[in-house]
Amino acid sequence: MKRTIWSGNGYCAVTEDSILVEYIQKENGDQNGSILLGKVDRMMPGMKSAFVDIGRSRDGFLPLYEQSNSFTGREIRSGDKLILQIKKEETGGKGAYLTRDITIPGSMMILMPMNRYIGVSSRIQDPILREKMKETGNQIANGRFGIVLRKAAENANQDAIRREAEEAFQQWQKILERKQEAVKPGTVLFSQDILSRLMEDYSAKASPELIQSEVPEVIRTQLKKARERILRLPCGGNIIIDRCEAMTVIDVNSGAASDGVSREHNLLEVNLEACKLIVQQIRLRNLNGIILVDFIDMDSETDRSLVLKAMEESFQNDRIKTVIHGWTRLGLMEMTRKRTRSALSEENFPDMDGTADLSKEQGEITHR
Repeated sequence: MKRTIWSGNGYCAVTEDSILVEYIQKENGDQNGSILLGKVDRMMPGMKSAFVDIGRSRDGFLPLYEQSNSFTGREIRSGDKLILQIKKEETGGKGAYLTRDITIPGSMMILMPMNRYIGVSSRIQDPILREKMKETGNQIANGRFGIVLRKAAENANQDAIRREAEEAFQQWQKILERKQEAVKPGTVLFSQDILSRLMEDYSAKASPELIQSEVPEVIRTQLKKARERILRLPCGGNIIIDRCEAMTVIDVNSGAASDGVSREHNLLEVNLEACKLIVQQIRLRNLNGIILVDFIDMDSETDRSLVLKAMEESFQNDRIKTVIHGWTRLGLMEMTRKRTRSALSEENFPDMDGTADLSKEQGEITHR
């Protein structure tokens, strides 16, 4: 598979074998992952949370207790000034979701200065290799910070991993210094640009090709399809994507593909073909939260297993964590996808032909 990251004036995009799978507007103010200064505004003990002034019109939401047992931060009080990281950007009527458990990502590791956990990417399955990499992580951290070794560290030189970790730790020291100088809530202490994030996230298996260019026609054409409710399949069927407040529902229809003598086989082929398009559109539209897919009914358990496996394989290239929960009792496939930024339909930027606004259309860390 050939992966290309495109970067130009105001945008970044990712294509895989010329298929568009991500499109991000740089000017949309996405600060997801940014580290900033916040001031505790209101304590909400009943909700085990606090609302924090982060220099925006809407306060951020901060849990009082982090998920990690090895988090080293003290209890917070009203009025405290804290170093915080945006874990999920604000959406609708909800403020940004914040954390004190800071992560500073690199291409081979993720440094956690407020944690002492030593972990290895879940993508590395070999138990012997995992133990060996954990020992490497322990030697590098030496009790100073937590660290998660990424997939890209699997065959990397230990000295190279150490250098990257030390650079990230020095960055943390600079953040602490900037906190002493900063006065205003919302002051950004560290921010990784979108292009760097994409390059790091997609470099686990092989470094992608980077092309600096204005938006090419191949991306313009495919981006327009991200606004369509009904998308045709080459076999004659289609998928219908409907977003609502609580979830996204995707319906698969057979269309002309249901004709013929081997109907059951044809319907399986439609479902398998739909898997690739569904995952591509989920990634491109950045759909998140609860997602339900209503595939064409299949009587065979073998066929259902094949479709489930096809969905899992199609998500392997996604840099955003998605959990496929399987089939519900009603025969729907249920999944949840982590929210990192707003969906494409929520972003406010002009159509490629300047005639419409996309926002008006219908709508690695697992160590805890």
